[in-house]
Amino acid sequence: MEFALWVVLILMLGGALVFWRWGSRSRRATELADARAEAQRWYERLGGQLMNLHGDAPAVRQALADAGERYNAAGSQLEQARTPHQFALARETALEGLAYIRAARTALGIDPGPELPPLAAARGAGMLTKEREVNVQGQTYRAGPQPGSQTPYYYPGGNWQGRPVPAGWYSTPWWKTALGTGAGVLGGILIADALFSPAFADPGYGYEAGYQEGFNDGFGDGQDQGQDYGDQGQDYGDQGQDYGDQGQDFGDQGQDFGGQGDYAAGDFGGGDFGGGDFGGGDFGGGDW
Repeated sequence: MEFALWVVLILMLGGALVFWRWGSRSRRATELADARAEAQRWYERLGGQLMNLHGDAPAVRQALADAGERYNAAGSQLEQARTPHQFALARETALEGLAYIRAARTALGIDPGPELPPLAAARGAGMLTKEREVNVQGQTYRAGPQPGSQTPYYYPGGNWQGRPVPAGWYSTPWWKTALGTGAGVLGGILIADALFSPAFADPGYGYEAGYQEGFNDGFGDGQDQGQDYGDQGQDYGDQGQDYGDQGQDFGDQGQDFGGQGDYAAGDFGGGDFGGGDFGGGDFGGGDW
């Protein structure tokens, strides 16, 4: 009887293991199919846009050339992709191409079309909000939020050499020539430092103003909240004083409630609630 029970348990465990493995393979297959379909959808949309857009202006031609480059790269990535991550990379490349399509449409003076999902590479880079001009080693470089005869190169935003490069229009694709080594990298660093120097009162990043505004609002709220806790700490301090006076009636034992007790100048008086963590500390003028 006991042997039969062991046999049943072993069979049950074996069946559960087979079911778990089948379920795991099924989930992986579903994830792979979804990632492939998502990448393919954006890739086909990019191809359709490339077929329907034409223009002679330098900004339009350049944006379409960059979009075509991303289309070819995404197609190659799709052919070689075997994992959800690889399909996600192909999707990102296709989305970059569509960002250039939107730029070309903007340069053509037509509706750029619906918004795209945010590019992972451009996260935190922001976008240019003002025109700027700098001189680096005798060469003039320009950048701005709109295309023009002097800024025909669009960049969708990203990070280069650890520096956030905001989306916008540039006079030259310095980030491409700086992808090599030696003088190219050094020149790109100098250009990036000049264009996006914090010495400017307004660095021209779209995210900068929003960040500062949110920081100021949060800091103001923290001060108000800290003041409330500071006032509350004062109340506890006064209450501690009352206990201190009362402690005098109990002789030596009353010293615990007097000026040095937990309620007077300790945890409730001038400590954690009074001028400590809640008064002028973490909530008052500190973290909050």
